[in-house]
Amino acid sequence: MEPFELEEITVGELQKKMASGELSALKIAELYLARMGKLDKKKGGVNAIIELNPDAIAIAESLDAERKAGQVRGPLHGIPVIIKDNIDTADKMQTTAGSLALEGSHARQDSYVAKKLREAGAVILAKANLSEWANFRSTRSSSGWSSRGGQTRNPYALDRTPRGSSSGSAVAVAANFCPLAIGTETDGSIVSPSSACSIVGIKPTVGLVGRTGIIPIAHSQDTAGPMARTVEGAAILLGALIGIDTEDTATFESRGKCYTDYTQFLDAKGMKGARIGVARNYNFDEKTEKVLNGCLAVMKELGAEIIDPASIETAEKIREPEQIVEQYEFKTGLTNYLARLGPKASIHTLAEIIAFNEMNKDKVMPYFGQDRMLDSEKRGPLTDETYLKAQQEKLRLARTDGIDAVMLKYRLDAIVAVTGGMLWPIDLINGDHRTGGSATPAATAGYPSITVPAGYVFGLPVGISFFAGAYQEPQIIKIAYAFEQATKVRKPPRFLKTADLSKP
Repeated sequence: MEPFELEEITVGELQKKMASGELSALKIAELYLARMGKLDKKKGGVNAIIELNPDAIAIAESLDAERKAGQVRGPLHGIPVIIKDNIDTADKMQTTAGSLALEGSHARQDSYVAKKLREAGAVILAKANLSEWANFRSTRSSSGWSSRGGQTRNPYALDRTPRGSSSGSAVAVAANFCPLAIGTETDGSIVSPSSACSIVGIKPTVGLVGRTGIIPIAHSQDTAGPMARTVEGAAILLGALIGIDTEDTATFESRGKCYTDYTQFLDAKGMKGARIGVARNYNFDEKTEKVLNGCLAVMKELGAEIIDPASIETAEKIREPEQIVEQYEFKTGLTNYLARLGPKASIHTLAEIIAFNEMNKDKVMPYFGQDRMLDSEKRGPLTDETYLKAQQEKLRLARTDGIDAVMLKYRLDAIVAVTGGMLWPIDLINGDHRTGGSATPAATAGYPSITVPAGYVFGLPVGISFFAGAYQEPQIIKIAYAFEQATKVRKPPRFLKTADLSKP
């Protein structure tokens, strides 16, 4: 593969090159777009992008003019960002969650996230493909497949899953189509694909980042978050997203608990003295566990005190109440989102989406159905006793008797676990072959987590996650950064047709 001028370049390096005049925002955008043209849609491509922003070049030119006039908005000025196709942009791009049911849907106003990116001077370069409806259509889905966008592929081995629903965002960053991307997570959809693509992903505390204008699954767990090749890049992007979203009351709780600059917590010595518990109650294969054990040895060398095990004993019990909560909240939240599209919208309710899918099942459901949507449609309002009890039980298991209990018992600064098990071959017929993951406790609690590259097995990425209590982003960023700087694990992908099983 021919060399790429911007391969693995960081946000800081891009800013230096723009400041010196060596590069412009326009040139940077053009280089990334050209790389996408070579590696995304062509035969053997990763298919990470669902739609290019036709205004990207004009936006980059206007930001270059600002810089020339002496106005630099901040660390994201002129930096390309790719966002997931469930995030509204009031421009020429559609917002469809990868679904043909919403094809042609144009938002009337920017989402909170898009608005913050524009204010920061970022160039929204494209929208990324995703698991259709953020993986809330079927329990038999293939991660990274949508009826509008097709199947996204892992750049480390094209026949392997990119995992999670923010698959296109993760693949775009890993493949060097952009330095930064935005994903969304309800349970694992930022950290899981980030881990699968050997990048950094931050799932923030629910309420830290405003969610207005994002196609929802469950408001008690949904959040957008940054994806990058480095902890520093993710921290820069997170800071740009912070603020009060007047239409999202969950953000009101973040007052006095958030920062507009998370790079201040990047400390190469941040592991020293940290008490880190190891969640061992996940059934990962022995090669993945070996990677984790090697990481723990590094943490000890960096001065961390490792408490092993410090398992979250309630982890396996969370999924049942979580599913009930998701079903109720999806139906209500989706109806509210669709109302934002206005009277000209062709789809207004979950029932209409289900009907559209059935009428167009040859195109929409050639591989798997819509059982999750059907289960959600059966649910009633959020005043139902079944919902209220499930929500209470979920929080008890995830918070009170889960993460909070373990953190308190062992006096921990963070908990660490393998983010997800080995990557399985893409299987459109049978769906995902799930190999375990540690995202659920932090996701259901609404607490922050960060995944960082930890190693490779058969050339396939393995990541580890650090998570802690609400609004503890500074602590886990500091710990993750120290680990990253000591290990420098990430290797760029080689776009192999299949995994090389001769080299474990």
